[in-house]
Amino acid sequence: MRPWVLLRQAGIEFEEIQIKFSDKGKVAGIEPYSPTRQVPALIVDGEPVWDSLAICEAVAELFPHKQLWPADARARRIARSICAEMHAGFRSLRGAMPVNIRASHPGKGMNPAVQQDIDRIVEIWQSCRARFGKGGELLFGQFSIADAYYAPVATRFVTYAVSLPSAAQRYAD
Repeated sequence: MRPWVLLRQAGIEFEEIQIKFSDKGKVAGIEPYSPTRQVPALIVDGEPVWDSLAICEAVAELFPHKQLWPADARARRIARSICAEMHAGFRSLRGAMPVNIRASHPGKGMNPAVQQDIDRIVEIWQSCRARFGKGGELLFGQFSIADAYYAPVATRFVTYAVSLPSAAQRYAD
């Protein structure tokens, strides 16, 4: 979802190939696109780029005029850090509240460890908005890879009807 959001929001054209997952999580027909047999994958100049963070970095490199990372070096370091934190962290939230944009499960999966992950995400959002968000409504003002990275968690908050402080709710909306 993250690279898809990034490419769409940045107005970068791409061909989307939809592949069905089996009930066992297997992805039939993915071999030509991803050596790991996992999604997402992006083909650039005939070569696959896999993993959402690698894809986002490759897209930023291919389209520097889109300014997909904040221009300010300090903000850029923080943006990369919070993307890496999302990429590798929040395991309790991921395990208890999987992404399902078509469902509604208010309250399901909530436990103290999940609440701790939610609190950290809210802290990240509030800190980034306060420090770097003066130029717009997003984490670093204008759309960046960081916003694409937090899009799936925002959908989780809708699916599971997570109560957020008003500033965090505005960002998620």
